Amino acid sequence: MDQTAYRTIRQLPADERPYEKCEHLGPSSLSDAELLSVILRTGAEGVNVIDMSRDILSSLGSSGIAGLCRASQEDLCQIRGIGKVKAMQIRCIAELSRRIAHADIGYEAELNFNDPQTIADYYMEDLRHETQEVMYLLCLSSKGSLLKKEIISRGTVNSTMINPREIFVSALSHRAASVILMHNHPSGDPTPSEADIRVTQKTQKCAKMLGIVLLDHIVIGDHRFVSMRMEGLMDQEDEFRNAS
Repeated sequence: MDQTAYRTIRQLPADERPYEKCEHLGPSSLSDAELLSVILRTGAEGVNVIDMSRDILSSLGSSGIAGLCRASQEDLCQIRGIGKVKAMQIRCIAELSRRIAHADIGYEAELNFNDPQTIADYYMEDLRHETQEVMYLLCLSSKGSLLKKEIISRGTVNSTMINPREIFVSALSHRAASVILMHNHPSGDPTPSEADIRVTQKTQKCAKMLGIVLLDHIVIGDHRFVSMRMEGLMDQEDEFRNAS
């Protein structure tokens, strides 16, 4: 930054100071950088808190403020003026926003697991920011309530390895009557790959042999999802209608 252009917050015109602007016009009037600066409160030597906030957002690239959910402690500490405490503050902001999104939708135990839209909405914030593919297994009771959620695979940037044996060892240990697979595509495009479809069909066949119903395999993108059940990519002639 050009030091001759550096100004502290107190040196800014009153209508450019985020606290005063928030007080008179409300939080919705603030830009992303201004909101972040109110939370961080102070800048550092040679950089005021607004410019620091702009540097943070700029470091996130095209993902913008949503990238805060993916920013690591190490990444944040590379930004001038950001130390351990401020990096921790920023990561807590991201986690708080994720929890607020969950709370707005409802509790996990109260989800309707026969409704792919409801499932995708709830887990979207957990998965859409992941930089690797992550496979969740949801184990359900005969009444359709959640018994267990666990990560069964964590892959590379564009693929994940899944073994049906791992799925059903877990499902049987929890006495699940049905299961749902769910994973993300870091690209943001939830269109199932050929490998996704093959794994789903193989898993469904194994499930039938064990008397367990594979209700769905949901692929999460960026604010988008695909239900393989709804897309007709799974065998429809099973116990799906009676699973709940």
